[in-house]
Amino acid sequence: MARMRWMLGMAALTAVAVAATFLPRESAVPVPVGPAATPLGWTAQIEALAGEGVPGDRDGAAAQARFSDPYALLALDDGSVLVADAGDSNRIRRLRADGIVETVAGSSEGFVDGPAHQARFHTPSALARDAAGVVYVADTGNHAIRRIGLDGQVSTLAGGVRGFADGPAAQARFDAPMGVAVDAAGNVYVADTWNDRIRVIGVDGNVRTLAGDAGPAHVDGFAGAARFDTPVALEWDGHGALLVADFYNNAIRRVRMDGQVDTVVGAGSVINGPLGLARTHDDVLYVGDRAGRIVQVSPAGHQIALVGTGAVTRLARPSGVAVAADGSLRVADAAAGRLHRIVPLAPGEALAPALVGPAVDAPLPRSEGRWPLAPQDGWHEVVGTLGEVRGNFRGESRHHLHDGFDVRGDVGQTVLAIADGKIDMPLASWSVGGQAEGLAVGTLRYLHMRVGRDPRGQPFDERWQQLFDSEGTLERIRLRRGTRIHAGDRLGSINSQAHVHLSVGSSGFERNAALLGFTGFVDRVPPRITDVALLDDADQPLQRDAQGRVPVPRGGRGVQIVVEAWDQVDGNLPRRRLGLYAVGYQVLDAAGVALAGYEQPRWNIVFNRMPPQQAAVRVAYAPDSGVTVHGSAVTRFRYLASNTVRDGLMQQGRWRPDGLPPGEYVIRAHARDHSGNAAVGPSDLRVVVL
Repeated sequence: MARMRWMLGMAALTAVAVAATFLPRESAVPVPVGPAATPLGWTAQIEALAGEGVPGDRDGAAAQARFSDPYALLALDDGSVLVADAGDSNRIRRLRADGIVETVAGSSEGFVDGPAHQARFHTPSALARDAAGVVYVADTGNHAIRRIGLDGQVSTLAGGVRGFADGPAAQARFDAPMGVAVDAAGNVYVADTWNDRIRVIGVDGNVRTLAGDAGPAHVDGFAGAARFDTPVALEWDGHGALLVADFYNNAIRRVRMDGQVDTVVGAGSVINGPLGLARTHDDVLYVGDRAGRIVQVSPAGHQIALVGTGAVTRLARPSGVAVAADGSLRVADAAAGRLHRIVPLAPGEALAPALVGPAVDAPLPRSEGRWPLAPQDGWHEVVGTLGEVRGNFRGESRHHLHDGFDVRGDVGQTVLAIADGKIDMPLASWSVGGQAEGLAVGTLRYLHMRVGRDPRGQPFDERWQQLFDSEGTLERIRLRRGTRIHAGDRLGSINSQAHVHLSVGSSGFERNAALLGFTGFVDRVPPRITDVALLDDADQPLQRDAQGRVPVPRGGRGVQIVVEAWDQVDGNLPRRRLGLYAVGYQVLDAAGVALAGYEQPRWNIVFNRMPPQQAAVRVAYAPDSGVTVHGSAVTRFRYLASNTVRDGLMQQGRWRPDGLPPGEYVIRAHARDHSGNAAVGPSDLRVVVL
């Protein structure tokens, strides 16, 4: 109802504006002409539009449709939306206004022109349309710009061979282009991503470079003097200039038709890695970024994160953004396989929960039990599990939750892919030379390795593009979007961390990698509970009385329940402590009978899916948790069992005995590991309610 009222209001404003054009000139009441101004800083309501969050290429009803990598959107006049669906789909799809998803062009990965459903694409990224309705596709994996005619025929407009060359379209070369736009005259503009240039395919069939030069950098200026770094998307502004999502520069750049380049949004930006751009009629810009946010940029350059901040949950990877005729947004969340509608929350309405991210039961990558080290079908020691407390290098022991599965290895040992996958990001590697250096292959991430190179720093093959700074220091490893990785491929070599960190799932939506299954992995060792305690409001432990009971007042805010426990798996070194999978508690009477509501343990902490908030570590773990706290070399896992961290959510809570009659009770701690082993050790804490 709220959305309907908002849309009716927008329609009414538009109707008034149209009617105003027919009013007599001498009308005493001036009425504004044109659509209403775009509001700024509105509260975003995320609604499901299409896709069930499971990878695939299934057409049909929107809620049951499946997308593989819905990277970009193009809103059409009839209310439908075209989708560039990459991944294993490699199709151009359409969400019709009646809610049906259908395939417009493409069949399987390849490079074939011809009738729409016989044609083949390789990792299509961006879409654009000319005045006649012809659709253009940035066919990234084929290094080409493709054309879908009104008759459904797919042809190659320019490119098809990787490289860089201007000239006649048939001889021109691009390098993994990701952005495309068309002007009123029919000239096609290209964000030539790995050439770091903006190119033009003229109506005369010739390709020229409008701006940018060899090598990535951030330099404003004229034509070849300007520099970009991984430009990924294009959008027209309201004055005939191109806006460029300059991904690695974390900037929005503007290119005028004479080749002059300046920066619209740059240093200090709210935006973190711009992926998709969409502009309203009055020059308000919407940007989807790699941090899972939708950022609104006013014509004056003010930035406001509408999605991914505060109460409005983040998305997985919103790479496609389009403005619909009613002013609402259409967003393609590529890493989640979903399309969303985003509308302003109506005054007085409560924010409704949003179904975002991949489906919780989406199939995991087919790893066939492989380990990320040789032998891939043999046992390796596990040294870290999902949800463990982790510190930083500045003395903070509760800095973040561990989001993966750690496998011990020797420094310099080769890291191997555990499953087939595809590079889907403009930048798939990060932190070159750092301890957290890593690589993302689809939904799998491999950390703590020298990406794409051996211990001596030599690249494995030509796919791994090495970029050096002016002093010859390795600055970055680039791997083109669309690059295929096969199980067993070399991905890197272990750095000084002496283990491989393996995580599965989009950032912020990680699942427990133990679900992948690893050949020879056995866990018959039960976790061990070592202590159960209660904390007051100041995080100080409540002391036991002479009878060994902990006095708890009936009034007040209640108390926090802390369970200290740790785990091991078969074959681990005796000193190796791992975190738990699930922690909970029951409340019993003095005779050991569970109270009403506590017949089963309350499993408040379950590390099945990571919450996106970094603050979750302080919700899951009590003070004194972490590695080497108080000078100890022993890792301590002190779980706040009265708080909730599970299913990607977090919430603080307390045990409040205010409804209980005075007397003795027992708080019984429960814990288990991912293999289902129940914890042993002193699990009961006697309390007396006063």
